[in-house]
This record gives sequence, C-alpha cells and structure tokens, in this order.
Amino acid sequence: MFIDQHRSEYGVEPICKVLPIAPSTYYRRKRQQACPELSSARAQRDDWLREQILRVYEESRQLY
Repeated sequence: MFIDQHRSEYGVEPICKVLPIAPSTYYRRKRQQACPELSSARAQRDDWLREQILRVYEESRQLY
C-alpha cells in the first residue's frame, strides 16, 4: 500500500490529507488486515466468495 511505503518519510496524516482520505479509514483497514474478524459480515463473506471463485477458476484451468 502506498501509505505503508511512505509513512516513515512523510507520516500517515499528511499523506491522507493529500489523497484525501481520513486517517481513521487507513487505521481501520490496517486493523482489519491484522484481524479479519473485525471486518463486517458482508466483507467476510465477500472474502470467502473471492476464494471460492478463484478455486473454481483454477480448477477449470482458468477457462471459467
């Protein structure tokens, strides 16, 4: 992630101000990455579905 790559040089808040996103959005996403069960039920289901779709795609030799 761009912010992670440049946070030591510029800091999170200044980068978020330029992008523009709220720093709380960045920190919330970092917490969810570290602890996926903090994500919403919808996001957890989307992640599970993404894995299933990728599995089927790989099993079909990337045809479907």
